[in-house]
Amino acid sequence: MFETQPIAFALREVAPGTDLASVAQPGIGAAIWVHATDVQSIHDALVADGHTIVSAPIDGPFGRTFTFADPDGYHVTLHDRA
Repeated sequence: MFETQPIAFALREVAPGTDLASVAQPGIGAAIWVHATDVQSIHDALVADGHTIVSAPIDGPFGRTFTFADPDGYHVTLHDRA
């Protein structure tokens, strides 16, 4: 864990026996969550630009939340409640 504020950031060792080259989707096992303001507008802009939305916006414990795939295929979740 790194001392970063206000965003927590950690790197972990790959579990023994894990072959990262064998998975079809990049980032399997990684959780990338980013706090943002006006999540719905960001979602709408990504849709308008043709980006892949993995999970549609919902209202949940982290506020308005949705997940998109970045250009490399990693799943990134945005939420608006800190």
